[in-house]
Amino acid sequence: MLGRRAARFAALGEPVRLQLVDHLTYGDASPGELASATGLATNLLAFHLGTLEEAGIIRRVRSEGDKRRTYVQLRWDDPSVATLVEASAAGTHPPAPARLPRVVFVCTHNSARSQLAAARWAQVSSIPATSAGTHPAERVHPRTLAAARRHRLALRSPRTRLVEDTVQAGDVLVAVCDNAHEELSALTIDRPLTRPAGAVGRGWLHWAIPDPAAADTDEAFETAYADIDHRVARLAHALEVTA
Repeated sequence: MLGRRAARFAALGEPVRLQLVDHLTYGDASPGELASATGLATNLLAFHLGTLEEAGIIRRVRSEGDKRRTYVQLRWDDPSVATLVEASAAGTHPPAPARLPRVVFVCTHNSARSQLAAARWAQVSSIPATSAGTHPAERVHPRTLAAARRHRLALRSPRTRLVEDTVQAGDVLVAVCDNAHEELSALTIDRPLTRPAGAVGRGWLHWAIPDPAAADTDEAFETAYADIDHRVARLAHALEVTA
């Protein structure tokens, strides 16, 4: 245990690796996106990611959309990693606009993850939020409504929306699934977005949260909600602090 802790402190003691962790604090990213954001050569990036992975600070997950892609994410499920990362990131919130119009959570069908994220956001932040989908379903998934009731989230008369019809200038975009993240890159969004901390590529955050509708069990929806919950709390705090 002591050796594991020492390895993690050592891994974060290198400025380049600390920079990578900062990029991953509010969202997940592919190695290519991290390379573009940091300017690191591919071999050097692979070395630093390997060190962080060996120390148990990050993990790689396969994309649910493009199976050739992998995404890097911090091990927030490990309390010791969460404590260490939060301590290292203390006071590093970058400047943000004085007013943030809205946060828009996007998934493929706008029937599960994005709905839960927007509803949870409304409980913890005064910044407005909504949700949308790249291919909206006809209705919100019944297990989403059940999960909302269990966690006392307000999903009154929920309906699904198309992302192109929802996004407004100045919005903060958060793609809560791999498919939506990959599809957003191909969409023409001509409204300027607010670029939050950790945004890569064209300026939105990506949370690689597995689709609970694929398993279609209450357990899968609870797992997705737990992931959404800690991410929403962290991002809401950062935006409230910097706004």
